Amino acid sequence: MNFVGFVVLFGIMAVLAAVPSTSVAIVVSRSITCGFSSGVAAALGIVTGDLLFVVLAIAGLTTVATALGEYFIIAKYLGGLYLIWFGISLLRRKTEIQQTESTGASLLRSYLAGLMFTLGDLKAVFFYASLFPVLVEVEQLTFSGITAIALATVVTVGAVKLGYAYAAHKMGVLARKRRHGGVAMKIAGSVSIGAGMLVLARA
Repeated sequence: MNFVGFVVLFGIMAVLAAVPSTSVAIVVSRSITCGFSSGVAAALGIVTGDLLFVVLAIAGLTTVATALGEYFIIAKYLGGLYLIWFGISLLRRKTEIQQTESTGASLLRSYLAGLMFTLGDLKAVFFYASLFPVLVEVEQLTFSGITAIALATVVTVGAVKLGYAYAAHKMGVLARKRRHGGVAMKIAGSVSIGAGMLVLARA
């Protein structure tokens, strides 16, 4: 894998990671309602899912992904319903957001939420499968090349999602200081419901 190809791949992945999506919605909502650490956990789940897709693309296993098409549809429906349920639960809260230190269980839920939404996106498999042959000579990839691609995935996807998590956390902190925590919670709930409905509409 040459340097130019790596830079182009890095740039494309960074731009796509920054585009508002359901994965961004889950990071933002978890960070506002459960704290920055939960947003980080959700971001780690998303990165894990992307890394799995990278492995599938490098191994040329898009046929396996196609065979698992029903799984992706089920995962999409479950993910969409979860986002809607989570958003409704936020809108129905009568108290303002009170962020407490995240427990192991809440961090695990956030991680699994990020992973589930990523694994429910079949388009990501074919994105990597179509992009890699153009920028990377997959047949000639060495261990160092695979490592470089994995690092690019972690840095681009991880850094962008962490940026969203940090910004959402700061927004929640500022809202609570100004006694607008309920407004921030309603925003998070609305974003979550909207993202869930979008997932179901595209399933």
